[in-house]
Amino acid sequence: MSDAAATPTWTPPAKIEDLFARQAGNQFAAINSPVAGARTQQDLPDGNAAIQLYSLGTPNGQKVSILLEELGIDYDAHFINIMKGDQFTSGFVAVNPNSKIPALQDKEGPGGAPIHVFESASIMMYLAEKFGRFYPQDPRLKAEVLNWLFWQMSGLGPMCGNFGHFMVYAPADKVEARDYGVGRYGMEVQRLLSVLDQHLASRTYLVGEEFTIADMASFPWRIRERPAVQRGLTVCTNGHGKPWLVEQTSTTA
Repeated sequence: MSDAAATPTWTPPAKIEDLFARQAGNQFAAINSPVAGARTQQDLPDGNAAIQLYSLGTPNGQKVSILLEELGIDYDAHFINIMKGDQFTSGFVAVNPNSKIPALQDKEGPGGAPIHVFESASIMMYLAEKFGRFYPQDPRLKAEVLNWLFWQMSGLGPMCGNFGHFMVYAPADKVEARDYGVGRYGMEVQRLLSVLDQHLASRTYLVGEEFTIADMASFPWRIRERPAVQRGLTVCTNGHGKPWLVEQTSTTA
């Protein structure tokens, strides 16, 4: 038998769902579906603050919680357990039809009417514009902030996520698939971090001389010692919206 005949070749599946069923086994298999929309009927929790954050303490969620803590505004944070499918409740889908964290409701939106905002970059731009901080008004600096904000959204964030999936969550017995994923995405993550390292070699912040939403978007992947950043990193973790409030209650009880 020739080497060519002995080498297996990949054939595209007739249905992605059939391929998924054969490959299932990772921790996220139960939440994957080819169809969008609510799976259960359940309202979202609601607090007294105008800003309601529905999130989880992942790098995507931390971008927004860091900004909220830096702004120092009143907001309620609600823990969304994606492993239990909280993002597929009717209440969450009403805020974000894409069923992804973070999602935000501003009860005092434009014109005084409530508004739903989803996608981390969209939320950050909305809040920064509304409160007039961390988003330069100078057209040139604003364009540079957008460059780096969308660099994170299209590059650093998803590539780190893909690398993390194959490195940590993919089924242990899918050795060849894991090797391919770790190698492919690991190389790209290193290149993206090199872009960041080279850009920051001669400066403190990504744009200009001020801390902006561009920095906040990337810093959950590269931790920094700002007090608000440290608080923001803990929001919507361990089952709580703002864990330090639980700690305060336990201490004074």
